[in-house]
Amino acid sequence: MNRLVGFAVLITTVVVVHFAPQDAVAGEQKSILVTGASTGIGRHLAESLAAEGHHVYAGARKDKDLEALDAIENITAVRLDVTKQDQVDAAVELVRSEGRGLWGLVNNAGVGGGQAVLETPIDEFNFVYAVNVEGVVRTTQAFAPLILESKGRISTTGSIAGILAGPGYGAYSGSKHYIEAFTDALASELEPLGVRVSVVEPGSYKSRIRRSAVSRITKQMEAAGAEITEEMRQRAKETAEREVTLDEPDAVTDAFMHALFDDAPLRRYMVVPNEGQQDATVRQAARELVQLNEWGQYSFSRDELVAMIDELLADQGASD
Repeated sequence: MNRLVGFAVLITTVVVVHFAPQDAVAGEQKSILVTGASTGIGRHLAESLAAEGHHVYAGARKDKDLEALDAIENITAVRLDVTKQDQVDAAVELVRSEGRGLWGLVNNAGVGGGQAVLETPIDEFNFVYAVNVEGVVRTTQAFAPLILESKGRISTTGSIAGILAGPGYGAYSGSKHYIEAFTDALASELEPLGVRVSVVEPGSYKSRIRRSAVSRITKQMEAAGAEITEEMRQRAKETAEREVTLDEPDAVTDAFMHALFDDAPLRRYMVVPNEGQQDATVRQAARELVQLNEWGQYSFSRDELVAMIDELLADQGASD
């Protein structure tokens, strides 16, 4: 396998939908915990919630990020590495001791990573899953009692990579595919108890996730004695330059606001900056439907599939 190909694939663009913004956040001011709030989507959401008057517990790992978050009105910075049970437990105790309760949990902390499947070290798979999968489950389990008390909301940052998967994205896409299953299972378990669960699935918005992943993998390759070619360095430079030109995640925050506060939150919010990413994602979901129906004695006819989709669309319209 060509290691350069795997590296190049990793740092190419992740493919991504626009959701109408909330006109206003409803009534009573709420307490929300946001993990991974130091940069990108998490920081944008934390600041937006705080600006609306909600109290935000903003999770971060580094001292400089904690200090910056604490300086913002209505934000309490919380040292929170979602891979460390003791920090998660301490965060729960802090929130409970302050007596505000907790209306919303936003599982936002996540990392990129991975190369071609056959070239990705198991340690890299493990790292991605420790944050993107185990971290989400650990944090949700820990804060669930507080959310159940308030009959509030749990929302997780997924990705359109949870629908799409291509060369170089096996580890990351796999972790986000899990978030799809996690959301459906948790929603069915908690809805009878008054808690609504959703997933927000963004595409390429401004953050540090791609640069961080490239930097981490480059260091791993150097430590292993692998050659970092000039072409690899140029691609890494291009990734950094491109990432800072992406759209701010305003539309992603709008979707989270709807998920957290609307009387009729959706299960899924796909948020992409252009029509091409919408087309690619929905088309892949349709392709999977066709593939699922290709084999077996109980396959549906075309007319039956169309009728099924029409029925689902009608149900969705009736619930809107």
